[in-house]
Amino acid sequence: MKRIIKSFIVALLTVVMMVTFAACGNAKNNENKNDKNIAASATKYPFTVKDSRGKEVVIEKEPERIISVAPNITELIYALGKGDKLVGRTDYCDYPNEVKNVQSIGSLTDPNVEKIIELKPDVVVASTHFKDDVAKKLEDLGIKIVILYNAKDFNGVYDVINSLGQMVNAQDKAKTLVSTIQKKIEEVKGKVEGKKMPKAYFVVGFGKNGDYTATGDTFMGQIIQMAGGTNIAKDATGWKYSLEKIIENDPEYIILSKNYDMKAQFIAAAGYKELSAVKNNKVIEIDDNLLNRQGPRLAEGVEALAKILHPDLFK
Repeated sequence: MKRIIKSFIVALLTVVMMVTFAACGNAKNNENKNDKNIAASATKYPFTVKDSRGKEVVIEKEPERIISVAPNITELIYALGKGDKLVGRTDYCDYPNEVKNVQSIGSLTDPNVEKIIELKPDVVVASTHFKDDVAKKLEDLGIKIVILYNAKDFNGVYDVINSLGQMVNAQDKAKTLVSTIQKKIEEVKGKVEGKKMPKAYFVVGFGKNGDYTATGDTFMGQIIQMAGGTNIAKDATGWKYSLEKIIENDPEYIILSKNYDMKAQFIAAAGYKELSAVKNNKVIEIDDNLLNRQGPRLAEGVEALAKILHPDLFK
């Protein structure tokens, strides 16, 4: 009997050891798989990015010194966890708050070229307002310039985020950011779906210099629709509009920027005071940085606009 018990114990220990070794082997295999996954998600340099000009730019190594010449690019760099790599930004780059500690290289359209050269960037990332002659001057000096934007297609923002993420070795964070934005926007669209879409007009400019708005072929025009509104300028193109058309289409809501303190001027200006939105006190200010910056806060902007157009749905 003792011999049988002893044999059973030996057999049991053998099985336990086999299971233990198998578990260790599986853990090691899983570890190796995880390592491979991590390696697969990292950008392999040299990396070639095709920017919004259609130009292919070779990034030799992970950028350690980045200059942003656009507020949306600056916001994205921080959202991708690469804020510590930013050595230069424009006067208009004001979010997040810590960006104020980064040296400014001037304006969007007329940056200080000498300052850019002095900061010795690995790459300069710009957007819509970057001038060709400035880009050429810097490129002739061997400075990498990547221009990323999509002025007309909302979905193009996701391409910008993913391209920037790959370029700065933050692919996973870029994918997560895109997914987060998409999810939030789908939630907003789900709330406003099937509801009456009030007529809306987004003020870009007005007065003696003419009326300008987000027309049907603009990025901002798409946002109005996403937020559950009917853009009265959807049939126009190229930002230019007219007071006659505004009066004819008589918007229920007029949306303008709170960053330029123009509400009082708009309401008092000749021709606008007879509009239904003005009479019904539905001239609403919004932080338009949430809307016109193609960056990480876009979903917040869509929701903020939806709350204006459909206040009862967001109580």
